[in-house]
Amino acid sequence: MKSYRSYARKGFTLVEILIVVIILGILAAIVIPQFTNASQDARKNSLTSQLQTMRSQIELYKLQHLDQLPPALAGGGDGAVAWAEMTVKTNADHTPNATGLYGPYLQAAPVNPLNGLDDVGLSADTDDFGSGSGGVDAPAANCGFIINPTTGKIWATSAKATKIYNEGDPQDPNNDL
Repeated sequence: MKSYRSYARKGFTLVEILIVVIILGILAAIVIPQFTNASQDARKNSLTSQLQTMRSQIELYKLQHLDQLPPALAGGGDGAVAWAEMTVKTNADHTPNATGLYGPYLQAAPVNPLNGLDDVGLSADTDDFGSGSGGVDAPAANCGFIINPTTGKIWATSAKATKIYNEGDPQDPNNDL
């Protein structure tokens, strides 16, 4: 007769399995929030890059159109309308023309990746919102971007479109308001 000790032990006990499950749960609780923050950080980096592109293309437009902003963009409003002259070829007098001399400057109307808005609000404020001051109330609610029609400077709004996005400090808590 074989003794009990000669049998090889197979499998894990319930306690061992519970310990492994608890350890995996703790690791998941630590790692998952970091992935959530990574996606928000990616949207903020995308917005910063997008703003740089928009600013350079607006400057190019002004250079080719006698230092004037696109009329629709300077008027603000609905995104598709406001960005119209930037997405088609134009003549020197700003009129869209399929065989125009200039443009297009953008492939499509830009959308703010933080809030999904493409509308353009107007600001007559001479402050440089993009200087990193952060937390400045947006002059136009529910707009993805704010432009000063006099200077041509453009800024993005925060995640809830209530503040000016602080490019100087992407971790500014006002960027999520």
